[in-house]
Amino acid sequence: MDGSVSSLSSNFAAAYATRSSHTASLIGLATSVGAGISMAFAEALSDDGNMSDRGNPWVRGGVCRLVTFLGAFGHTIPFLTPDFIRALWIAIVAVELVLISWVRHCSAQSFN
Repeated sequence: MDGSVSSLSSNFAAAYATRSSHTASLIGLATSVGAGISMAFAEALSDDGNMSDRGNPWVRGGVCRLVTFLGAFGHTIPFLTPDFIRALWIAIVAVELVLISWVRHCSAQSFN
């Protein structure tokens, strides 16, 4: 979660600064790769799996890397559209819909 959320800021900053979907998508891809690598090392080096009984650190790190990459790259997908304004609106609406879904899910959990 940390890697995918922190990648959101750099991707939107690149999009606003350059007004170029192509540049924003390249920066988003680079950020996704970096976030995945960072989170993989953080997870794999957190413990050897014996103390927490969470399994092999290499497997945990690999899974964490993949999921973080996918989460971070999800912020980049709208910028694969060549039209910057359209890409920005898609990204904003997608983030808003996810946020609304999360809030509804959390509120539903609190009533159960």
